[in-house]
Amino acid sequence: MPGSRHLFWLAIGVLVAIAVPGGAAEPVLLAGMDGGGSDVNIDLAVRQVTVAPVRAHAGDVVHVDVVIENKAEGSRTTNAELLVNGKVVARQLFTWGMSAGERLYRLSFDWDTRGIPPGEYRIGAQAFVWEDTSPFDNRLDVTQRLVVAPTGGGFPGGDAAGGSVTETDPRFDKSRLGG
Repeated sequence: MPGSRHLFWLAIGVLVAIAVPGGAAEPVLLAGMDGGGSDVNIDLAVRQVTVAPVRAHAGDVVHVDVVIENKAEGSRTTNAELLVNGKVVARQLFTWGMSAGERLYRLSFDWDTRGIPPGEYRIGAQAFVWEDTSPFDNRLDVTQRLVVAPTGGGFPGGDAAGGSVTETDPRFDKSRLGG
């Protein structure tokens, strides 16, 4: 196919003309041609998750506070997600890295348990960025499970509704949380 061979070489010529303007000795990298690295170290970590109440009746709203740390560089708007038994039930956008001095981000979620069957639920949070240099700390699950009882029903051990639980990443310097 002589025509397609001609188009192939024409396309190569156009790409060379774009990548090497004016016959420059070194090629100019187009966006995304540098191996994806822009020498920016991105490292988000979910540091703390607080759940209240930890004993709720079906139909109650469970409030979850999340602390996310920007441990490195860069800035972006990213989804933070509330997880129940590993599934995303809520998400919100937050922008991180706008100020070098601001490293901790506090987010709040409310999960309405209307229509949720009674039982135990694992609560967690995650903030995922594809370029994160250490994605192992992008998620934190609360060890103690949330107990949802039927409306008007009791809790195991005779406990009352309410209470709260906080899970903190053990590698995190808690003094950074402040008051």
